[in-house]
Amino acid sequence: MVRQPADPEADDLVLSVTTARPVPLTPDIVLRTADDVIPLWERTGTPEPPFWAFPWAGGQALARYVLDHPELVAGRRVLDLASGSGLVAVAAARAGGRVTANDVDPVATAAIALNARANDVTVTITPGDLLDTEPDTDVLLAGDVFYDRDMAARVEPFLLAAHRRGALVLVGDPQRSFMPKGWTRVDAFEVPVPRHLEGVTVKTTTVWRP
Repeated sequence: MVRQPADPEADDLVLSVTTARPVPLTPDIVLRTADDVIPLWERTGTPEPPFWAFPWAGGQALARYVLDHPELVAGRRVLDLASGSGLVAVAAARAGGRVTANDVDPVATAAIALNARANDVTVTITPGDLLDTEPDTDVLLAGDVFYDRDMAARVEPFLLAAHRRGALVLVGDPQRSFMPKGWTRVDAFEVPVPRHLEGVTVKTTTVWRP
């Protein structure tokens, strides 16, 4: 596993607020998971929720799909964009991909490293914003990235650019309002989710490609 730069404070935060638990839709993967989003969000004081602390529905569906179809990633360069906890990256590595996980949140990079280690897989972690760069990968995976208008407006062009360059692009989306129109349905899952995150206990979540 590779992670740069190291951040002991971020590691300590993740370890202090999460426990290792099986992911509902991919129980062979263990993820460091928090109990409740609101107190943790207040503690971190960030504008975005702590995406790194929960197995969100889009990531669960995409991870399940990759594990069910390992031939899509095996031996290929895989980028997990906006990786959060690293769930999709771990699944892709488990399926034989050469995986890079990316996130702008330094706490997320710590969580990705800890979760990769817990699942005994190798994931290269690239921090920072990649959305203004040229995507260069064989497979681009993105779980639950269309959660608001601004993010959707930035992410879709990056995903479509990767598609035009020949990458396999797959998105997991649990019926978010800003999922673009015109994408092709690949599969769908009934994903168990915490009620405190989604207001329900199951979310119908679709895997899409351009």
